[in-house]
Amino acid sequence: MEAPKPEEISHPAMDQLQGLEYCIDSNPSWPEAIALGFQHYILALGTAVMIPTFLVPFMGGDDGDKVRVVQTLLFIQGINTLLQTLFGTRLPTVIGGSYAFMAPIISIIHDSRLMKVEDNHARFLDTMRAVQGALIVASSIQIILGYSQIWAICSRFFSPLGMVPVISLVGFGLFDRGFPLVGKCVEIGIPMLILFVAFSQYLKNFHARQLPVLERFALLISITVIWAYAHLLTASGAYKHRPDITQVNCRTDRAHLISSAPWIKIPYPLQWGAPTFDVGHAFGMMAAVLVSLIESTGAYKAASRLASATIPPAHVLSRGIGWQGIGILLNGLFGTLSGSTVSIENVGLLGSTRVGSRRVIQISAGFMIFFSMLGKFGALFASIPFTLFAAAYCVLFGLVASVGLSFLQFTNMNSTRNLFIVGVAFFLGLSVPEYFRGYTLKAFHGPAHTNAGWFNDFLNTIFSSSPTVALIVAVFLDNTLEYKDSARDRGMPWWVKFRQFKGDSRNEEFYTLPFNLNRFFPPS
Repeated sequence: MEAPKPEEISHPAMDQLQGLEYCIDSNPSWPEAIALGFQHYILALGTAVMIPTFLVPFMGGDDGDKVRVVQTLLFIQGINTLLQTLFGTRLPTVIGGSYAFMAPIISIIHDSRLMKVEDNHARFLDTMRAVQGALIVASSIQIILGYSQIWAICSRFFSPLGMVPVISLVGFGLFDRGFPLVGKCVEIGIPMLILFVAFSQYLKNFHARQLPVLERFALLISITVIWAYAHLLTASGAYKHRPDITQVNCRTDRAHLISSAPWIKIPYPLQWGAPTFDVGHAFGMMAAVLVSLIESTGAYKAASRLASATIPPAHVLSRGIGWQGIGILLNGLFGTLSGSTVSIENVGLLGSTRVGSRRVIQISAGFMIFFSMLGKFGALFASIPFTLFAAAYCVLFGLVASVGLSFLQFTNMNSTRNLFIVGVAFFLGLSVPEYFRGYTLKAFHGPAHTNAGWFNDFLNTIFSSSPTVALIVAVFLDNTLEYKDSARDRGMPWWVKFRQFKGDSRNEEFYTLPFNLNRFFPPS
């Protein structure tokens, strides 16, 4: 048998991902774009509902307070998404709430001064104002690092090799929000997972009027079918005598969002009262802001691949971080009970639908703003059981993680140096946060447990983030181990042309500001 030729057993490295139907600056028809935008809106509801549902009861809030927080978070989520797609990185990314902010917020909730407030609603308001003040102060970190171009300078130390663990762990690091949550209601979680995979992959060639309906709208169709099935189980009394935890995760009538939501309510700044400021709270929140910055950096690079764009130049990435800081400032002013970061699940949906259009994401932002003001209608969609979102996350988070692995094509993985860096960064990026999370669950406080609460919050938040630990390990090792003689192995010859805006002619097509604003803010 004749030996295979080299080109038959290897694939050339490619700057842009192939196989997408629509890239960042090409758009589907308006009806299709609107339907896709609505699908992104539905997916974004998962985090927007989950964070307030978990935090508000600990603060003393009731169902009405929870609904208002959900509406406010969605409203600001829509505004931040529009700002990012218009003036930030201009990538098709949804800017949503972040789980990274939960640790410092929980620390604020357990502040002894706030816990002494006996009236539940008063304690809720006092805690919300304290969280707002911490977010407002902490937002300055991203605003300064972004607009001063300091983050652009830092990003020059990143190589494709160093970014592989960071981008991949943006997806892999969220494994606990996948199947562990599906397992809380397997009778609807498993069918959702199977149906989503079947529609998006095995039946993707089914066309209706030359449109791959099942592939393009797999998430929307799957959620509709399984949501109806879950409602049927609820109405038939299948969960009538089941444990409370099962009923909360399986029933479709336990969210109490629709009955508590007003018909029309427009969120506005300082709606909870004037923010209060505490140095310790703000310092702990700064750690979450740094985590959000690092996670978003990996997510932006993944989104650029899934939108078939070039890697965002350093100053574009820094510009996006600056606008994200403005977003966190808005979170603080309006009171969303969370900071802002790139929604990883929506990045994954770009790859699942093979549509990386910026316009689709902007339409989804319009849905967020519209339904956040129409309380009853928005609450209807927000009452979808979170188990269904968790099933979709199993696919979408994995897809984002695999995009990170695709950067290995620009590196030499026959190098023992590279194998060491990638392997150690991956392992520690998973193992260190797992240690911090496991320790916290057993001891009810993190491994950092000193008399300085702000110091504890800072360390426990930083080292509970997989992408953050991976960046610290990978970038340090990559820039200290034989780095002068390993530029080609690290993938730097490919990477270096994307440092400058003018380094690649395609950058102008993807990242130029609208309304001819580049006249006033010329690219560097």
